[in-house]
Amino acid sequence: MALAASLHAALRSRQCLKVIAGLMNFDAEKVEKVCRAAAGGAADLVDLACDPALVRLARRCSDLPVCVSAVEPERFVSAVAAGADVIEIGNFDAFYAEGRDFSAAEVLELTRRSRALLPRVPLSVTVPHKLPLDAQERLAVDLQAAGADILQTEGGSGARPSSAGILGLIEKAAPTLAAAHAISRAVEIPVLCASGLSAVTVPMAIAAGAAGVGVGSAVNKLDDPLAMVAAVRALRGGLAEVAGCATLGLQR
Repeated sequence: MALAASLHAALRSRQCLKVIAGLMNFDAEKVEKVCRAAAGGAADLVDLACDPALVRLARRCSDLPVCVSAVEPERFVSAVAAGADVIEIGNFDAFYAEGRDFSAAEVLELTRRSRALLPRVPLSVTVPHKLPLDAQERLAVDLQAAGADILQTEGGSGARPSSAGILGLIEKAAPTLAAAHAISRAVEIPVLCASGLSAVTVPMAIAAGAAGVGVGSAVNKLDDPLAMVAAVRALRGGLAEVAGCATLGLQR
């Protein structure tokens, strides 16, 4: 795995922040706003739909490493040629509303095909949250063996929060937090906790065992560029809180 030095350091320190523009978001103007907000808010990685034109756009408007997401491995080749640093199978949330689910066997096969096509490119794989937790763990182990370099959790689309305010934010994040806890203890590769997170729950993801977080709607659903940067900075602040607590604990 040849990760960018800054991204490798962020994962090692368990402070990685990925901002997700959206697997189905091919709107160049919106993607550019997300990329600029991610850079302005000190994110470590930006995640885009797998499209060479969007990769080139991201390269022009920020110096952040670029991840491209898709469920068709053959599409990764042209995106990497355009400058993508990381390829990712997922996110699957975008497909659930269409009635499409992903089995463990299908995700494993997509992983093997992606690794065969691009053996030297860092590969991230999303573990479907619709699988029971024990099945997610087993799949995670198989994905690591198949050559995945990073795993990502999900669950926001399946959460059904019943409360308002902070309690509702925690309820929204519960599925992906549970997956991060289970998967991070089953594998040796980094786990990114994503889907349904907010500035409130980002520290919980790290406490659950994640090496970083991926956040989409908390940023990409906003319209105002300043608000988008502020949202990314709030997420970065949540990660900094975890680092500060860890340092304080060591000092004690």
